[in-house]
Amino acid sequence: MAFFIASSPHNHNQNKTSALMRLVIYATIPGIFAQWYFFGWGNLIHISIAITCAFITEFIVLSLRQKPISKKESDKEKTQSPRNKLKLNKNITNQLFDGSAILTAVLLGIAVPALAPWWITVIGAIFAILVVKQLYGGLGHNPFNPAMAAYVLLLVSFPVQMTNWQPPLSLMSLHLDFFNTFSTILTGFTNEGYSVQQLRTHIDGYTMATPLDTLKTNLTLGLTIAESRTNMVFGDNFALGWEWVNIGFLAGGLFLIAKKAIHWAVPFSFLASILLWTFGGYALAPDVNAPTMFHWLSGATMLGAFFILTDPVTGATSTKGRLIFGALAGFIVVMIRNFGGFPDGVAFAVLLCNMSAPLIDLYSMPRTFGHSKKTNKELK
Repeated sequence: MAFFIASSPHNHNQNKTSALMRLVIYATIPGIFAQWYFFGWGNLIHISIAITCAFITEFIVLSLRQKPISKKESDKEKTQSPRNKLKLNKNITNQLFDGSAILTAVLLGIAVPALAPWWITVIGAIFAILVVKQLYGGLGHNPFNPAMAAYVLLLVSFPVQMTNWQPPLSLMSLHLDFFNTFSTILTGFTNEGYSVQQLRTHIDGYTMATPLDTLKTNLTLGLTIAESRTNMVFGDNFALGWEWVNIGFLAGGLFLIAKKAIHWAVPFSFLASILLWTFGGYALAPDVNAPTMFHWLSGATMLGAFFILTDPVTGATSTKGRLIFGALAGFIVVMIRNFGGFPDGVAFAVLLCNMSAPLIDLYSMPRTFGHSKKTNKELK
């Protein structure tokens, strides 16, 4: 969801919401391609399920909101001309095809584990559209990012299913093609009868997890960063598979900035904040603090930086406010990763910053055009 909402004076952009939504969806393609290449078909299947459920939910809710609430209104509707009825249906269609529901579904499908059961995505997509978006009045009125609110709901409600992350295909002892992936998502077992737990088990007999989860677990066991990185899930660099997924979303995010679909301030301050806190920790205690590049290229860092935190509806509006917003999110992510109970903290950071956005706007509001600073304070 990336269109500009900023304080006055405004530089009007004639692009329609649907065109901007399509642009953001196109920008996710490099990251989705990397997910497919390293982790298989799972996320593509979940994206398809999420789009279908989000589309149906959006259509039902928009249709219900157009119905009359009294008999008098119903009689009035019956007397409407065919032209007015056509305008009413066109209004529903325009909102249905504005791309916002599809973008929410794509982000949710990207975020869920590749081998999560199908009903996880169904619940998440319905909750994102029905509760987080439409219950508050639709696009532009939701206080929280719908995809991340749904993700947190699923993570808290179904922790087992939402933490069954699939290892990269190159590390799996069992072959996982499209049909086996589809069968696993629908039934919990491959066509040969292997369960998700068996698919996540390495040939040496241990269950594989994400690099962030592996690192956090190893630190609690007393291992150092250097000792932990000998695990094959880290690959030759920082995080096998995940580093390329993050680079893919980074490329898509830079494309959006170049097209002026998102503002540079939020991703810049978010990544700079992660750099500040992780570089300090790594410089002081490198045995227990991972380097900045690991944090940048692991988990949902780049997805959050360019596709989630840049949502103008739920974020800060001024440039100063966006810098504060992104910096706060980066700090929360690092704190959760280092001291929290979850391996990644992007979704929680997004929701906490969404709640803080009105307060950030209050104290970062720029001087009203044509007024002095003193007059602007009096207006507040």
